[in-house]
Amino acid sequence: RNQCFMAAGDLENQAELEEKTRLINQVLELQHTLEDLSARVDAVKEENLKLKSENQVLGQYIENLMSASSVFQTTDTKSKQK
Repeated sequence: RNQCFMAAGDLENQAELEEKTRLINQVLELQHTLEDLSARVDAVKEENLKLKSENQVLGQYIENLMSASSVFQTTDTKSKQK
């Protein structure tokens, strides 16, 4: 009887240990996933700042081209008619 009881206790302890191990592995996997996602967010933020800066440069360049081109200048039709 004692052997049966001890065997059942050992099995219960083994099952608890396996469950704890499974949970620990799951937590570690979730931590790694969170780290990966956090790194990805940082990379996307950095890329976003870079693209914003490039857009500002391009916007300024386009404005300069438009101001230098006679096509985009406002014309005074009355002075041309005279």
